[in-house]
Amino acid sequence: MNLPADLFSTGWHWLAAVITLTTAFKLVQGTDWRALGEGPQLNLMFGLAVTLALVWSLKAGVKPGLNLHLLGAMAATLALGPRLAIVSLALALCGVTLNGDVSWNAWPINFVLMCLIPVLIAHGFLRLIERILPAHFFIFIFVVAFFGSAFTIVSGGFISSLVMAAAGAYRLDFLASEYLPYFILIGFSEAWIGGALITVLVVYRPEWVAAFDDRKYLLGK
Repeated sequence: MNLPADLFSTGWHWLAAVITLTTAFKLVQGTDWRALGEGPQLNLMFGLAVTLALVWSLKAGVKPGLNLHLLGAMAATLALGPRLAIVSLALALCGVTLNGDVSWNAWPINFVLMCLIPVLIAHGFLRLIERILPAHFFIFIFVVAFFGSAFTIVSGGFISSLVMAAAGAYRLDFLASEYLPYFILIGFSEAWIGGALITVLVVYRPEWVAAFDDRKYLLGK
């Protein structure tokens, strides 16, 4: 998405800044940072951040803010958990900003729409599937990782469109006809790439996937 600052009024930027600072405070207070370096998650978090920064730099679009690119929120959430996924996506956003694709004064609103909300959607989808469907390996792979990746990016695009329409950046009917349909197309790519990444990690490095537990998804199945 990579939203430019001039699409939003000052009030929207202040709101995004408050949400960003509140999120940062909760992450600092609620994350066991000392335990982070004891396993593979620290390297995985930085590796995903660098990869996503490169992926987010490869975008297509015809109007300011109406860019399309892969997101990686579901894969990051499954691999790192929601807290570290937000941190990893925030680091990726910093990389994109340093590259000049996003201005620093637009960083908070891009953080909310590209990092925070997609991770919350991904985590909520995971919890919903865990509640309504049995714990099974193929459900984790195909429903959560594959379909969940597509659901996350399409839902994130829908919410971003509503925000842009509410802020007066673009008309909702224009976004509904010229922007949102492309999220369905990119959702297929997100599903295949995100799902394939999680599948490879679960098969070869299951300890790198925080949401996956052998005892829960494999034993007795």
